[in-house]
Amino acid sequence: MFTGIIEEIGEVTRLEPSGDGVRLTLRAPLAVADARHGDSIAVSGVCLTVVAQDAQTFTADVMQQTLDMSTLGALTAGAPVNIERAMPVGARLGGHVVQGHIDGTGVVADVRPGDRWQVVRVAMPPHLAPLVVDKGSIAVDGVSLTVSAVSDAAETTPWFEVSLIPETLEATTLGRRSPGDPVNLETDILARHVQRMLAFAGDATEGGSR
Repeated sequence: MFTGIIEEIGEVTRLEPSGDGVRLTLRAPLAVADARHGDSIAVSGVCLTVVAQDAQTFTADVMQQTLDMSTLGALTAGAPVNIERAMPVGARLGGHVVQGHIDGTGVVADVRPGDRWQVVRVAMPPHLAPLVVDKGSIAVDGVSLTVSAVSDAAETTPWFEVSLIPETLEATTLGRRSPGDPVNLETDILARHVQRMLAFAGDATEGGSR
């Protein structure tokens, strides 16, 4: 489990085909300082498993489904990525509960600079729109953020906005995002559970009346 508080910006150093996926190597000195084989590290919001590491880098296998669902399939050598180690037991939950299981990708639609922050609008797939609420939590490229505005339910192209403070702009890759850039999205796990439960609510009621 993660919290969406990015610890460092890593860098892709190598991508190799591996079956129907890829083997990805990234430079992330902080993350590998205490990493062990089998540890989980989130790469721009995607939970990956360490299969090898040295003093500066770690390597992880990325399956085809993950490449299809996230922006990792478009990575190239030298690309910056957000890095977060799994949260240790007993640590403060500084962001929100993030699993590292991407729901899909969105596209940066607009970036509006302020005096010391930026408001970023992200267009999202319609099936994710019911899971995103004003003042709710969402992970964008692994960064825990609070939704500051959201489109009406009737809009055919749903979107949400987040306001990025200077710390977020400097400490994550979001400060480098421009309109047209794809981003990884993970909605709130509580919203996903409620949606699933409601999908079965009618069946449960019918079953209980027999």
